[in-house]
Amino acid sequence: MLDHLIRRATVVDGTGGPAYPADVGIRGGRIVVIAEPGTVTEEAVTSEDADGLVLAPGFVDPHTHYDAQLFWDPYATPSMNHGVTTVAGGNCGFTLAPLHPDRPEDADYTRRMMSRVEGMALAALEEGVDWTWSTFREYLDALEGRIAVNAGFMVGHCALRRHVMGADAVGGQPTPAQLDAMLALFHDAMDAGAWGLSTTQSSTHSDGDGEPVASRHARPEELLALSRAVGEHEGTQLEAIVAGCLDQFCDEEIDLLVDMTAAAGRPLNWNVLTIDAAVPERVPRQLIPSERARAAGGRIVALTMPILTPMNMSLGTFCALNLIPGWGEILALPVPERIERLRDPATRAEMLRRADSKEAGVFRRLANFGRYVIGDTYSAANEGLSGRVVNDIAAERGQDPFHCLVEICAADDLRTVLWPMPTDNDPDSWALRQRTWEHEDVMLGGSDAGAHLDRMCGAPYTTRFLGDCLRGRKLLPLTAAVRMLTDDPARLFGLRERGRIEEGFHADLVLFDPERIDAGPATLVHDLPGDSPRLDSKAIGIVSVRVNGVETLRDDKVTGAVPGTVLRSGRDTRTVSTA
Repeated sequence: MLDHLIRRATVVDGTGGPAYPADVGIRGGRIVVIAEPGTVTEEAVTSEDADGLVLAPGFVDPHTHYDAQLFWDPYATPSMNHGVTTVAGGNCGFTLAPLHPDRPEDADYTRRMMSRVEGMALAALEEGVDWTWSTFREYLDALEGRIAVNAGFMVGHCALRRHVMGADAVGGQPTPAQLDAMLALFHDAMDAGAWGLSTTQSSTHSDGDGEPVASRHARPEELLALSRAVGEHEGTQLEAIVAGCLDQFCDEEIDLLVDMTAAAGRPLNWNVLTIDAAVPERVPRQLIPSERARAAGGRIVALTMPILTPMNMSLGTFCALNLIPGWGEILALPVPERIERLRDPATRAEMLRRADSKEAGVFRRLANFGRYVIGDTYSAANEGLSGRVVNDIAAERGQDPFHCLVEICAADDLRTVLWPMPTDNDPDSWALRQRTWEHEDVMLGGSDAGAHLDRMCGAPYTTRFLGDCLRGRKLLPLTAAVRMLTDDPARLFGLRERGRIEEGFHADLVLFDPERIDAGPATLVHDLPGDSPRLDSKAIGIVSVRVNGVETLRDDKVTGAVPGTVLRSGRDTRTVSTA
């Protein structure tokens, strides 16, 4: 007897092939029958009529930071609401394990680092996670049997360094004995099922003390030693972030990424490839590492988002504005002094000069302050400004846009929420994205779901992208779009029997209405431990999500089931050839 039968669905199977009508039967967590509608005679415990609905493989999000959130939110919301059934965590060099058992202060350091670098509320990290593990295996075991999605995790380079070197991990170099200990610790994590190594060399990544995170101090020989260790395990990967990921790689960064994937003999992915027709040289430059990696026996894949993900800003709390050269020291001042400096015309002029300079790189996108939209406000002086564009307010007041923005924020004691309007929403940029998505070394992803919780909401990229393909710009056919969200990332990670609707595959499935599928606007909710805020987005048109055959979501409501699996390398992943 079947556990469940989905009748008369339009199957988009993830391969990119044509859609077709079918009945799909599930038993024991697997897809056991795919047949023409009306031809399945085996009885089923439950069934449903999916006429007019699309049945697709569950979506695979290749870049998340759900490492902590899964402890208080086993449903990985809002990703699962938007059809995601498998998430890759432990990215950018940041993981919650291993932790040194004799140094309880390391957990506090990790919490403060994650709060700063990945925008996770410190109260949520303190109250929502029990922090009882030491080894990476213990961390994975703590999640096993209690999550609703499938999840795999890289080992963060920062945690490895901190475990072995203690406070010297920031600023120091390992002795030969310490490097050996780091490698032994890494092998232990890989034996436990970690997916591979993640690291960051990005100048934007600082710890809770404002110092460069531990992995940024690693020299190439350390990174290559760890990369070679990755290649000693089955079904493994590399993920790396360097400063040039945000704009354009320098020659040394290209050399490093190519050397790492070649040393491991494993794919390496990075994020995020920003596509903007106003900077036509960026995409070719960012794909040079992929070309060179193939010649060296490796593979480098760039992640890119198929939607524009707005990220809000504030002059009051840490955000991307702090990363503009010269801005960080001003925005780190106490609020009264910060307001005084921001009101100084000479200070504003210098800030604008640096924000629009070449050294600002991709952050130049934030420098057009007239195109900011005012979000939440907190004072009577700003009543009625929410939703208005700064340019319009500045014209009414006879001020330049940045001066106007500063005065609005000052009236709220810098609590005002600011939404920059995208600068790359033009037809030429979308045409360039369409061409770039088809490149063999480009993959959709980079949501950062689970991180930057009150600043951005990238998790709904799946439903918003599909809605755009079906009813918006229609840049891709549905079959290609689904393949890019399912089979492509599943194949890159070597996931065994996932990413397609095929007999014998795990029944990770999403059923949706093609006439309605979309994502609602991002709204601020206070549902994290400690009443901390985050941005959420409702899924539209998602009828059902199944993970390993068990329904986890129906009509945007979680069922309470937790059938997800902690996906372990080797057992649940196979080695992906880079030849």
